[in-house]
Amino acid sequence: MVTDCVGRGHPVSGALVRVEAMNSTVKLPAHFDPANMLSFDLETTAANPFEARIVTSAMVTITNAGATPLELLADPGVEIPEGATAVHGITTEYAREHGQPHEEVLAETIRRIQEGWGNNQALIVYNAPYDLTVLRRLSGDFTIDGLVYDPYTVDRIKDPYRKGKRTLADLCAHYEVQLGNAHEATSDALAAARIAWKQARIWPELATMSGEELMEMQAVGYYEKQISFRNYLQGQGRDGSTVNTSWPVQSS
Repeated sequence: MVTDCVGRGHPVSGALVRVEAMNSTVKLPAHFDPANMLSFDLETTAANPFEARIVTSAMVTITNAGATPLELLADPGVEIPEGATAVHGITTEYAREHGQPHEEVLAETIRRIQEGWGNNQALIVYNAPYDLTVLRRLSGDFTIDGLVYDPYTVDRIKDPYRKGKRTLADLCAHYEVQLGNAHEATSDALAAARIAWKQARIWPELATMSGEELMEMQAVGYYEKQISFRNYLQGQGRDGSTVNTSWPVQSS
């Protein structure tokens, strides 16, 4: 299901910004609570979310009592390209020997995300349009049933003029949080949660605006940044047609 921006259309540059795959019947939490988060990260077989299959899925529950991680290893059912192995370190042979069936990992991942939303947890996803699009494409019916907080998108909106890259490692350095083993799913999920926590300290309004306002801020801000990037590419004579403008799930 696709709805307008949390039930409301938001016109920007003549277009309608939407929260993609948002379930229109969902009641979002009143506010983002940094003490009640589920941080999520995938390592996959491909950089293109419309082609990727899951290799590892990490979900870290974060409350005042601490962090509880869960990481699932999947046999993706296809060869893991050498380029993907170079990123996350998992080979085809290892995944085949030790991984769970791919569909089981997919189903368990979605089940736990939905359970987290049922507990009013914010789902923390760094660059949400990648990971959540993977889930949407693989399942065919994954919908956004709760609050999504994307530290990458929030950083672009709240600190737009800072120079330099905005990879997870770059943001960890900027916000002075621990990364651990980059491109290891649990480490990445923990790092994203730490950044979200820091952002809420720097910009307290992130934890006081309503869930609907926070979702809309991210969807609209992401759209504006991506349109600006598309226009930049086209101004350089380059193809900008593949630049995604939909958040938190790519529309196509």
